[in-house]
Amino acid sequence: MTTTDTTLEELERRANAHRDRPSYGHDALIACDRLVRIFTTDGVEVQALQGLDLLVKEGELMALVGASGSGKSTLMNILAGLDVPTAGAARVAGCDLLAMTGKDRLRYRREVVGFVWQQTARNLLPYLTAAQNVALPMQLAGSRKKKAERVEELLTMMDLAHCRDRRPHQLSGGQQQRVAIAVALANDPSVLLADEPTGELDSATGEQVFAAFRRANEELGTSIVIVTHDQAVASEVRRTVAIRDGRTSSEVLRRTEVDAEGQESVVAREYAMLDRAGRLQLPADYTQALGMEHRVALELEQDHIGVWPDDLEPRTDGS
Repeated sequence: MTTTDTTLEELERRANAHRDRPSYGHDALIACDRLVRIFTTDGVEVQALQGLDLLVKEGELMALVGASGSGKSTLMNILAGLDVPTAGAARVAGCDLLAMTGKDRLRYRREVVGFVWQQTARNLLPYLTAAQNVALPMQLAGSRKKKAERVEELLTMMDLAHCRDRRPHQLSGGQQQRVAIAVALANDPSVLLADEPTGELDSATGEQVFAAFRRANEELGTSIVIVTHDQAVASEVRRTVAIRDGRTSSEVLRRTEVDAEGQESVVAREYAMLDRAGRLQLPADYTQALGMEHRVALELEQDHIGVWPDDLEPRTDGS
């Protein structure tokens, strides 16, 4: 998080200037456009989000990464309906997160999004069995679905049918998180959000929990966004978006390629995110490796833009 001298009124004016323009990401499941979130503490304004843009397509399984204080958890709380942006625009499954009433927000949290916390104990009621925990969201939403069948379906998908009558203290940490995923999926949400869901687990158990997310994505078609520091998790998804200083800074896209001998391999490529003002953030490890600070030299070529440390002459070898 960073402090700023920019007034709240000016930030709101900038972030909302787009409202008369064509809709941004109108076909995306999640669309955040110049999202701003400011907290005021003892008269000091702290910007957690500084004009963040993010698009998530329906059916995606993606990861959000970033250092502590980068704005990841703030973004997740906004997408979950637990917090309200200061300015900008945010839509999830057609719901305008800035325009919802309290009643709308309650329905949104019950029916549109599911959420899994890092703390295993925070996800489940300790005095209910696994099956009762999964059934509870359907009861609160007044669902007319056949609850028992839905509970069995989800616990079986999570490989926990044998644990249906156990209470949380009778389950391992990994089992608790898989029950939590079933709870979050109970009302068939459009998107499942998870904030560091493997943070309290060892690597082997974390892999089991991530496999449960993947099954939910593949078998139910649920869109899933996972905040994680776990590189093993981040490298298992097709798209990893990095957040830095309250903005989306870069993303890694992965695809499977098959060579001439029929061998499959995953190829990853990193991209810098370019906003509509033409700004981008170069990955920190790139700029540090070349000692880039304060400013860089640019040169426009026919098919690319060259970027160099400002104390070096542009290369002439075409690289």
